[in-house]
Amino acid sequence: MHLGAALPRFVPAHPIAGTELSGAKAALATLFEGRQAVLTPLPETDTVALARVRALWEACGAEVVTLDAPTHDRILAAVSHLPHFLAAAYVADLAVRPDSADLFALAGSGFRDFTRIAASSPAMWRDIGLANREALRNEIAAFRGALDVLDAALRDCDGRTLATMLDSAAEARRAWGVRPTGD
Repeated sequence: MHLGAALPRFVPAHPIAGTELSGAKAALATLFEGRQAVLTPLPETDTVALARVRALWEACGAEVVTLDAPTHDRILAAVSHLPHFLAAAYVADLAVRPDSADLFALAGSGFRDFTRIAASSPAMWRDIGLANREALRNEIAAFRGALDVLDAALRDCDGRTLATMLDSAAEARRAWGVRPTGD
């Protein structure tokens, strides 16, 4: 860090909100209402600065959560970074196929919902991926294991494993969907 004497006033924060759009024209006055903002104070962070930043996020309507940086990086690699890179890799793969025009022409709402975030700022996500590469690579390895289970179930015509995975995923997603904040 090159903040010198200003370091105690530095409060790292990560709002858990956004869209695939960027720039001033994409601004939304209500973007942070009912969303989470994660603060990851450093050992050097001044308590007054931390309180001010917390109050700022709360004034924007955010629910503030405090985590240490490694926990933040691990969690966000799983629930933010990996989904983004999966969507981007999937769209990039389809885009270079010889029949990509046919594929995109028949893509529906499931494709739209799964891939919306692939339209986000490539420069920003490149930097996020590189900055949190170790946690992201751990998540890729874990997900690769889940894909291997899925692939084996399809190969073996194992409907029981497929049903168990689909039921578990549907239940977990519905339970998450009823949480009181965020989307």
